[in-house]
Amino acid sequence: MTIRRMDNVLIVVEDIDAVIAFFVELGMELEGRGPVEGRWVEQVIGIGDVRQEIAMLRTPDGQGKIELTTFHQPRAVRSEPADAPVNTLGIRRVMFAVDDLDDVIARLRTHGAELVGEVARFENFYRLCYLRGPEGLIVGLAEELG
Repeated sequence: MTIRRMDNVLIVVEDIDAVIAFFVELGMELEGRGPVEGRWVEQVIGIGDVRQEIAMLRTPDGQGKIELTTFHQPRAVRSEPADAPVNTLGIRRVMFAVDDLDDVIARLRTHGAELVGEVARFENFYRLCYLRGPEGLIVGLAEELG
């Protein structure tokens, strides 16, 4: 075996507070938050003179994690529009299983989330949707039926 597990997914953001609030409303738990800088991080990411803040969030089951980072120095560079369509190359969304899709959508709307398309039913298995949250982040939501 070459890997043991997928540890986390990194999302670079400008407003870390807004994105933390969005994911906490979704049901993730803030595991920790703090500054990151120094030679070791510069060696890992290949950027010199770095100052950033990170936050680690985990799913309630403890298996999935999202790492958020905001770069104070050097500032992050936007390479695509915040409202890039779902078919833009690169990582487009993170999918979450939820118990009550309508409730989650309503709660996330209080954080500015909007449906990308509409809620759809996949046969008798799932109700699904994509939501665009703060900074254009797309999350997929799936409610298992039956």
